[in-house]
This record gives sequence, structure tokens and C-alpha cells, in this order.
Amino acid sequence: MAIDKVREYFKSYGMEERIREFTVSSATVALAAQALGCAPQRIAKTLSFLVQETPVLIVAAGDVKIDNSKYKKQFGTKAKMLSPQQVSEMIGHEIGGVCPFAVNEGVKVYLDESLKRFETVFPACGSSNSAIELTIPEMEKYAGEEGWVDVCKLIEE
Repeated sequence: MAIDKVREYFKSYGMEERIREFTVSSATVALAAQALGCAPQRIAKTLSFLVQETPVLIVAAGDVKIDNSKYKKQFGTKAKMLSPQQVSEMIGHEIGGVCPFAVNEGVKVYLDESLKRFETVFPACGSSNSAIELTIPEMEKYAGEEGWVDVCKLIEE
């Protein structure tokens, strides 16, 4: 199971005890916020794309969506999300538990500027009922990211 890979990953940093597992689903931003008792925007959702032939993850705040023009400017191509089967095969996690930790070789991880509004955020940990609270510097360190990007916009109410 992917959560075991993530737990092992964080164990190498002595942080596996910080992973929270819930008896309810945290597979969506709304469900994760409810399970954690936090504002939805503090959920660090991980979106999966294909840029040329490279799988790319973008970790963004829970209250934003991809801005197609910003994405194209950043990556030189139209945003093309991975199918659930591609996510499983290329990223190594299942939909609902996708996170930037313990991903398959060759996956590039970017953090979106939308996360910088918060002191801490809650990304998933490889399952549809898990999360970990990390500071922004911890996200930079543990996500193995390629850098910061600005490819999102606030979701219109």
C-alpha cells in the first residue's frame, strides 16, 4: 500500500508518527478538511499532469484550481491531467491519496505559490484516509520538489 511507502519515507526522517490516519475518508479537499477540522484552503491537494512524457505533480492550496494560461506559460503546453490508471502507474499512489512523498522515479514535483499563504498545510500520505501537517519549509524539504510555480487561481464561488 502507498501509505506504507510514505510511512517508510517519513520514518527515515523520524517523522512517521506525525502521519494521521482517519476512520473516515479524506479523499477530497472537503472530506480532508472535515476529518482534520481545518479550513479547506489549508489542504495541500496534489494534482497530476503529463508534460511531454514526464509525470508532474503540482501541490496547491485547497481553494485554488489550475489557471490554464499560467500553466501553459510555465510548462509550454496545455494542462493535461492524468487518468486514474495513469496516476496509479506513473505516480505510485491512487486517486484520493496522491501526495508528493515516496513517488515513483522520474516524477517532478512543484509547489504552487498558493501554499505560501499558510504557516502549515495538510497533504495526503498515500491513502484516502491520511494526512500530515507540515510547515512550508518542511513541504519544500520533504516533497523533493523542483521549485515553486504560480499556475493556479482561486476557485470562483
